[in-house]
Amino acid sequence: MSRVVCIPGDGIGPGVTHAVRRVIDASGAGIEWIEASAGLATFELQGDPLPQETIEAIGKHRVALKGPLTTPVGSGFRSINVSLRKEFDLYVNLRPVKWFEGVKSLFTHLDLVIFRENTEGLYSGVEHYIDSRKSAAESVAIVTRYGSERIIRAAFEYARKHARKKVTIVHKANILKFTSGMFLGIGQALAKEYPDIECDDKIVDNMVMQLVMNPERFDVIVTTNLFGDILSDLACGLIGGLGLAPGANIGDDTAIFEAVHGSATDIAGKNIANPSALLLAGVLMLRHLGKTEHAEKIEGALVKVLKDGTSVTPDLNREQGVHTDNMADAIIANL
Repeated sequence: MSRVVCIPGDGIGPGVTHAVRRVIDASGAGIEWIEASAGLATFELQGDPLPQETIEAIGKHRVALKGPLTTPVGSGFRSINVSLRKEFDLYVNLRPVKWFEGVKSLFTHLDLVIFRENTEGLYSGVEHYIDSRKSAAESVAIVTRYGSERIIRAAFEYARKHARKKVTIVHKANILKFTSGMFLGIGQALAKEYPDIECDDKIVDNMVMQLVMNPERFDVIVTTNLFGDILSDLACGLIGGLGLAPGANIGDDTAIFEAVHGSATDIAGKNIANPSALLLAGVLMLRHLGKTEHAEKIEGALVKVLKDGTSVTPDLNREQGVHTDNMADAIIANL
């Protein structure tokens, strides 16, 4: 029995989390769920979007499955996701981007993985107003040699372990010669330690164009925080949207697994949200826990349901989409 902290989240979070837990439990994976809370709803109830007891629970059990959280735009408390990543030094943001048969998308047979540095860059939190009237502000991007080395090495190690053939370093070293320049230089140096893996680099604006035109040319992508945030969402658009995009935040001793999409408050409570992204995050979690057989069983069942297309949520089938719980039932039936 493995203990996993479960944070349902905001908006559609509780609904998709409930569905995902049902599937994981039905697989026989043997997970004991430790209930915890965070997000806007928690803030409204407790005055704190990330209670100390939630931090302590993650610190104790070291693995968490998290539904989407709402972060106010422009004001209010800072991103809880960023806070969790910093609290537990979850420096790897792993985002697989994979097409599944039966899903309408711009590209088929796409299968790439993005490694996004998760604790530095423009998300370091170093920003302030520069005058008393708050008419101007600045943000500081912090890129360290230590942080760059460990995320780039993680990408190469993943490529080697999973028989991936190429790692692409994405940067803006032509303009940001110190921050991006250092990141690129470190990547090029580390690449020499992995002669079995092809390595190239792309300037981020060119990378955006290449991903839209020729995404099949890429295998493993590694980049800094802001670039990775943008590129991973763009890549998800190539395979059918964020409803199929899992994410993993991984450190040396702690990991938090999540759906990449937001809390979608406009459809909260309607039981129509797609649980696939969080379920695929659960698959990543099970593999992390060494429960590979259960992970593959769940992914295989999801593949069957997506291919069939009759028991999927409205975002995947506008004409006869089913409820979230019905899609979970179909996945369980195919385990």
